[in-house]
Amino acid sequence: MAADQAVNASWLVQLNRYSSALLALIIALLVTLLIIPIPSAIIDALLVFNLVLSIMVLMVTMYNNEPLQFSMFPTLLLITTTFRLGLYISTTRLILSTGSAGSVVNAFGSIVIGGNYVVGIIIFLILVIVQFVVITTGTTRISEVAARFTLDAMPGKQMAIDADLNSGLITEEEAKQRRRAVQREADFYGAMDGASKFVRGDAIASIIITAVNLIGGFIIGSTQQGLNLVDSLQTFGQIAIGAGLAIQIPTLLLSTASGVIVTRVASDSNLGQDISRQLLAQPRALMVAAVLIILFGIIPGLPKLPFFIIGALTATASYFINQASKRAVAEEESTIQESKPAGTESMIDVLQVDPIEVEIGYGLIPLVDPDQGGEILDRITLMRRQIAMELGYVIPPIRIRDNIQIPSSEYRIKIKGVDISKSQIILDQYLAIDSGITTGKIAGIETREPAFGLPAFWISPERREEAEIMGYTVVDPASAIITHLSELAKKYAHELISRQDVQQMLDSVKQNSPVVVEEVVPSVLTVGEIQQVLQNLLSERVSIRDMVTILEALGDKARSTRNIDILTEHVRQAIGRNICRQHQVEDGKLEVITI
Repeated sequence: MAADQAVNASWLVQLNRYSSALLALIIALLVTLLIIPIPSAIIDALLVFNLVLSIMVLMVTMYNNEPLQFSMFPTLLLITTTFRLGLYISTTRLILSTGSAGSVVNAFGSIVIGGNYVVGIIIFLILVIVQFVVITTGTTRISEVAARFTLDAMPGKQMAIDADLNSGLITEEEAKQRRRAVQREADFYGAMDGASKFVRGDAIASIIITAVNLIGGFIIGSTQQGLNLVDSLQTFGQIAIGAGLAIQIPTLLLSTASGVIVTRVASDSNLGQDISRQLLAQPRALMVAAVLIILFGIIPGLPKLPFFIIGALTATASYFINQASKRAVAEEESTIQESKPAGTESMIDVLQVDPIEVEIGYGLIPLVDPDQGGEILDRITLMRRQIAMELGYVIPPIRIRDNIQIPSSEYRIKIKGVDISKSQIILDQYLAIDSGITTGKIAGIETREPAFGLPAFWISPERREEAEIMGYTVVDPASAIITHLSELAKKYAHELISRQDVQQMLDSVKQNSPVVVEEVVPSVLTVGEIQQVLQNLLSERVSIRDMVTILEALGDKARSTRNIDILTEHVRQAIGRNICRQHQVEDGKLEVITI
């Protein structure tokens, strides 16, 4: 068994390796079908391959759990449509030139329709009508609606992904994967909107080509082959309808596959499991159906045996499903009773406190919603990156949520669940901040800039240029919030950094400088003691980005003392150049005040 599995795996690897060459061979075959006459034996093989391919595609759509698992279906639909058109041309060439199109076509013409071309025409028309009027029309409409709704939902999905990323619920890599999935979904339904037209056009082409085969064969048989009108119509009618059915039946299967894939809802199980689980979920419905079927059997004139047998089978199925449902409910209740003591543990998630949280009134939602032009989420990502470059510490993800209990134009910033600061925002105005060198007072609503408490005014957009000329620093509402949030994040960074954060920083340093980490932790200092040193530095807004130098300084001094303040001073001396660089002016000078 293991050897067989290894052989199968090897065969699949080889097939995948040469898939590009195989695709090129198929394209070459399509061109050959359109141009070069093909022998009837090869036509037979291609007709059988067409039928097998259609069945396989239909089965794949049924066994997939979601449409994106078969994302290449629109392209495959185009290739198979072109392949069938090539078969139509090749069979038409054989029918009109030789009066035969191979054993498969003859079998469909003689066995499937019983050798009666009139019956064949009726069956062929029924198949085309079912495909064109019922399946293809419905599939086309569903594809159009699905494509439109998917495109309309894209901004909301992107916003949800960004919100989860900023809240720390997902990683950057998971966010990228979700964005790719959203894009693939939009591309898929957009392609299906157009691909459904292939099936519709194929149905129309099949009617026209079959009519051409029938009329052309009738004319050739009666004028060139010396057949009378009846024999010519009988011979070529049977062959033309046989060829039409041989190609139309796979087309119907592919149309059904198109309908299945566009109506498929993402699920954890395949189509068969979903149907059996949902259709048989209500035993009462089965029992009502059984009673109605039996009542039909009582009606005089209707055959009793089929109705009674089907009714009895349906009632039996309803009984057993009902019993199974009762047992499942009893087991579930028993499980719930057994798990009740653990119910308190499930509330732990509710008790989690976000390190940084921003609550906004409902009137400020447009600043957060990308669909309304909000850019807060993107700017928070940039802000976190800027703080990381400045302080050497990546602040925790920031959760943003609306709160209808606060004023609509107010926002509040919380650190570990406690309100730290709040401010009011006027959404459609700009904040003009008095820089201290203004030339006058501008007309507006007097307020205070939230980050530094400077005098400011809310002004209309028309006065922005005037305010800038007067020396005011003018910012939009989003910038005011981001600046406020950034300053608070820097101010309270020493409270935000945790032992877990320190451990992650040590793990990062260990990748390139393992010796210094192993020398200091845990033989000399604990993670908690290193955290206290870093907290002292961050409280003074000293960058801890150069962790290697910090750890080396701690390793040198910690052998003589473990006093946190002394260790902090030693680290400050070690990174003195970096501290001075933070406070240098543009010309490289360091301005000081001598007391």
